[in-house]
Amino acid sequence: MPTPNDALKARLSRYREINLSVTGRKSGRCISQPVWFVCDGDELYLLPVRGSDTQWFKNVLKDSSIQVDARGAEAEFKAVPMIDKAQVASVVEKFRAKYGTGDVKKYYSKLDVAVVAQMR
Repeated sequence: MPTPNDALKARLSRYREINLSVTGRKSGRCISQPVWFVCDGDELYLLPVRGSDTQWFKNVLKDSSIQVDARGAEAEFKAVPMIDKAQVASVVEKFRAKYGTGDVKKYYSKLDVAVVAQMR
């Protein structure tokens, strides 16, 4: 019997973008936006477009619970911020492999942090 995570993993393998929902650190409201991601096993890697200045990243620092929606397959994750330069560089390489060096350079202005989320 497939689990909800199996459905999510199947969709993650086919798509380039997911909707990420976080809780606003000031408003307390649910905030959703499309983001790029890399899925590797049971781990989901996220790279904030403006690094540590990205609003959703600042929200994750206050509340680590995030929801992802891959076109109807949804799951909740615990987000773990990554600030170690070697770990962040590893995530950046995963993004370059998936999306291309040119697009990562074009869209990501600051590469000082990343997020890893473990499927619950």
